[in-house]
Amino acid sequence: MAEGQEGRAALRYRSAELAVAGFFLALGAVVIYDSVRLGTGWADDGPRPGYFPFYVGLIICVSALVNAVRALLVPAAKNKTFVETGQLKMVLAVLVPTALYVLAVTWIGIYVSSIAFIAFFMRWLGKYAWWKAAAVGIGAAVVFFVIFEKWFQIPLPKGPLESLLGLG
Repeated sequence: MAEGQEGRAALRYRSAELAVAGFFLALGAVVIYDSVRLGTGWADDGPRPGYFPFYVGLIICVSALVNAVRALLVPAAKNKTFVETGQLKMVLAVLVPTALYVLAVTWIGIYVSSIAFIAFFMRWLGKYAWWKAAAVGIGAAVVFFVIFEKWFQIPLPKGPLESLLGLG
């Protein structure tokens, strides 16, 4: 990619504000919907389970709409860069593998996922040798296993490999 494109705007303030407002509007709508399902009125013994969450969801929705309107009213001259392309790439370089790690924990367990995650980051971003990355990843998983599973007796999510090894 050309040097000039790294500094160009990937997202402007108006777009960022509208995206966040949209997210919170959807979140508030879900809270309101579920509160109505639970009941938002008063029963003989006090408020129904959805009474307070309904009003919290309503406040969230109103706040999101206020922010959306304020974002739409920002003049074009003041709609400055929120994040540049190069900055966004650096954030995504950490965010995407971390999200994949979280998903992998549900399928292959926390230990194997952690070994792969640590080794991947050490190799990719740190440029360490594979053997060093693998050693640190395995070492960290062993330390976490001993601390959580043995000392504190807190079972962490395990996958098929741990089950094969009799750890699950």
